[in-house]
Amino acid sequence: MRVSDIAAATCSVARALGAIGDPWTLLILRELFLGQRRFEEFQAQTGMAPYLLSRRLAKLAARDIVAKVPYRQRPVRYEYRLTDKGRDLHAVVVALAGWGDRWASGPEGPPLTLIHKACGQETHPVLACSACGEAVGPHDLRARIGPAMQAERGVNRDRFRARTRRAAKLALSTETEPAPK
Repeated sequence: MRVSDIAAATCSVARALGAIGDPWTLLILRELFLGQRRFEEFQAQTGMAPYLLSRRLAKLAARDIVAKVPYRQRPVRYEYRLTDKGRDLHAVVVALAGWGDRWASGPEGPPLTLIHKACGQETHPVLACSACGEAVGPHDLRARIGPAMQAERGVNRDRFRARTRRAAKLALSTETEPAPK
């Protein structure tokens, strides 16, 4: 599968990666969740080249993850605000930050902490069951693959096997051919 085809896959993870799955886009989302809204602020905090930043913001706007809102008329200047669809990515950014805090922090420790506004305490959000409220991790869940994804996985497996059989036959045929004299 080509990177450009990822967003067309049946899998929700693949589709999400097609929308936000590059490091620059995730850094823009981080900045949006930290309260930044303007191009210059994104550029200052991410170090992105203007061309790359423009392309990523246009992609986020085209996918309705951010809304481009004018804040000045002459010349027209825009700020970017998360839509409901964009705000739903908060858990993704928080989960990535949590992983980074645990596995990629420097000796000085995590670069930021999350404070729960309601109680004022430092928090480390956890994934919980929507039915019973119990915290869940990878060993507490199982996946049930739906029919469309199951069909796509079968096609992918068959395509892979056909390619590898052809490659093996080609390798075998070149090994058994007599060397030129």
